[in-house]
Amino acid sequence: MRLPRILAAVTALALTLTACGGASEPSSGPSVPPPVSAADLAKVTLKVGDQKGGSQALLKSAGLLNDLPYKIEWSTFTSGPPLLEAASAGAIDIGGVGNTPPIFAAAAKAKISIVSSAQGNVASDALLVTPDSPLRTVADLKGKTIGVAKGSSAHGQILLTLAKNGLSTKDVKLSFLQPADAYGAFTQHQIDAWAVWDPYTSQAKLEANARVLADGTGVANGYTFQVAGHNALSDAGKNAAIRDYVVRIAKAQQWADTHREQWAQAWSAETGLKPEVTLAAVQSGPDLPVPLDDKVIASEQELADAFADDKVLPGKIDFADFTDTRFAADLAAARG
Repeated sequence: MRLPRILAAVTALALTLTACGGASEPSSGPSVPPPVSAADLAKVTLKVGDQKGGSQALLKSAGLLNDLPYKIEWSTFTSGPPLLEAASAGAIDIGGVGNTPPIFAAAAKAKISIVSSAQGNVASDALLVTPDSPLRTVADLKGKTIGVAKGSSAHGQILLTLAKNGLSTKDVKLSFLQPADAYGAFTQHQIDAWAVWDPYTSQAKLEANARVLADGTGVANGYTFQVAGHNALSDAGKNAAIRDYVVRIAKAQQWADTHREQWAQAWSAETGLKPEVTLAAVQSGPDLPVPLDDKVIASEQELADAFADDKVLPGKIDFADFTDTRFAADLAAARG
C-alpha cells in the first residue's frame, strides 16, 4: 500500500553528518517537551502533509478521525520531497513518505526527524518488462534502458539489484520518468524495463500483462515513515498531538490489513484507480507498523550509501541522526 515516493533532483549541497549511533533521539534534534492537559491539547491544530489516497483516506476509512482531541489541517502534496521541505520549514508539522525522500532530505540537512515506521511487501517493488520482451534475467539488462523515477524507492532498488547481479548504472541507461509517463513509454516499448512500486506494479501486470523480471526481495526494504518537523516536536501541544496521530496511523494500518477489500474500495474511490488494481495492490500486503529500530536504520543506511556511491547524493549521511524514538512505547502498545 505504499504511496508514490517520487523525488525530484536534489541540488542542495550536504555535508557529511556526525554519527550518533543507535535508534536514539538525534543529538541535533529537538528535546522532548513536557506533557499538556486535555484542555490545552484541544486548542492544537496539527498541520499534516498528505498525498492523494494517503493518510487522511486511510484514517477516515478506519473510523479514526471521529474522536480527535485536537484539530487537523490537511495539506496535499504530489510527492514526498516537497512535503519534507514543508516540514523542515515549519509549514506542516508531520507527514507520511516512503523510504527514499528522508535520505535526500537528510543530505540537504533538513530540520526533520523520523518518528515512526511501517513496512510493506517488498515483492511489490518490481522491475517489469513487457510480455514479449526477450529479457529474462537482470544480466540481460546490460546496455538496455530502464525507466525509473529519479530518487524514488525504485531508483534505490535499481542500484541494489544491479549491484547484486554484478552490474552498475554505468552498464545501463536510466531514463528518469514519472510513473504516468513511464507507463506510456513502457507499453509503447520506448524503454526496455520499468522499475516501479504498487499500485503501479499491479496496474501494469493487470492492464499491460507486464512480467516481473526481478522484484524487491533481498534488495528493497519496503519501509515508509511518519516524519515530523523540529519546530513541531519542540512544541508541547503539537508534540502531544503528534504522539496521538502516529498511534492512530499505526492502528489504521493494522485495520487495513484486516479489512483489505474495504480499504481497496476506499483507495480506489480516492485515487480513481480501478478497484481491481487497488485490491491487487492491497492483497499483496499493506504497510504494517514496525519498530523504528537498528534494523530499520541499518537498512536505510545501506540505501543511503548506495545513492552516495552512485553520486546521486552529494555526500554521505548518517541516517540515525534523523530518527527520534520518543513515541516508541506508545507505538509498541498500538502494535499490540
